Amino acid sequence: MALRVRSGACPPRPWRRRVLGAVWLVLGAAACGGQSGDVRFLSIATGGTGGVYYPYGGALARIYTEQVPGLQVTAEVTGASVDNLKLIQQGRADLAFTLADTLAEAVAGTGPFAEAGPVDVRAVALLYTNVTHLVARQGSGISRVADLKGKVVGTGAPGSGTELIADRLLRAAGLDPRADITRHALGASEGAGAIKDGKLDALFWSGGLPTPAIQDLVATPGMALTFVPQADLLSALVATHGQGLYREVVIPGGSYRGLDHAVPVIGVENVLVASGRLDADLVEMLTRTMFASKAGLEAAHPEARHLAVPTGPGAAPAPFHEGARRYYHSRGWKN
Repeated sequence: MALRVRSGACPPRPWRRRVLGAVWLVLGAAACGGQSGDVRFLSIATGGTGGVYYPYGGALARIYTEQVPGLQVTAEVTGASVDNLKLIQQGRADLAFTLADTLAEAVAGTGPFAEAGPVDVRAVALLYTNVTHLVARQGSGISRVADLKGKVVGTGAPGSGTELIADRLLRAAGLDPRADITRHALGASEGAGAIKDGKLDALFWSGGLPTPAIQDLVATPGMALTFVPQADLLSALVATHGQGLYREVVIPGGSYRGLDHAVPVIGVENVLVASGRLDADLVEMLTRTMFASKAGLEAAHPEARHLAVPTGPGAAPAPFHEGARRYYHSRGWKN
């Protein structure tokens, strides 16, 4: 991976934590004008350090930098899905990880994107299914989403897909996400710390299996937690938001220490997306390199094992980028 500092972003803003250290500062300074010589700089917006996007995106950035001549790619820590798509819209990220339900809002210019309008973004690959975790302290009286009324709840980092699905689940359970709970906008790592400190009754997290921050939480000595099911709310989600975004999945028993049974929850697809401004030849090369390097991605996180050619052009809430379409046609797409 390489550090890129974008034009207009030097020095880096405080919230844009870099995955590499000061050793790359010279390269970053040279990059402030965009491209430097024959080197092209790209940025991948990922998520928080306690989730899956961060190690997955870091591995992808490293692979692109090592295998695509003349390319230096940075993986950046962000607030995740919503923030990532806003960075794409602002021209401050080239590729991004996002949840399918957030992507649908971005394409339509609704929800958190209503003010700025639709985002010019294209799908590149379907990655894996995010599993909605709702973990509660045992003894809190929380065994279903409706039991969160009057509780102190971590609802995901501001601008994250977790925050979006948490609010939708709360509404599906008949709760007002703003009035019926005491909400704290915390990511996985921060939320896990707050539960350890006794400051939260429950925490939402939408992520892959296993999520490092949740692993750390359940391994805390003396910590007794319940994984709360949500699949009973699927029909309400579909009635409000339509078919194709949500489905029932399970957190299998054994996924986390102390979890000895399957928990039915809500699943939503993760998508790698690209700015519509990226040229097709580059995106075709990035897509091809990603699939050719699947084993290396799996070494960074096991969720990469789910990377596969999409079933067709309608498999994502956004149109597929022309460069990605070229690659998928070479792998069997007919239209």
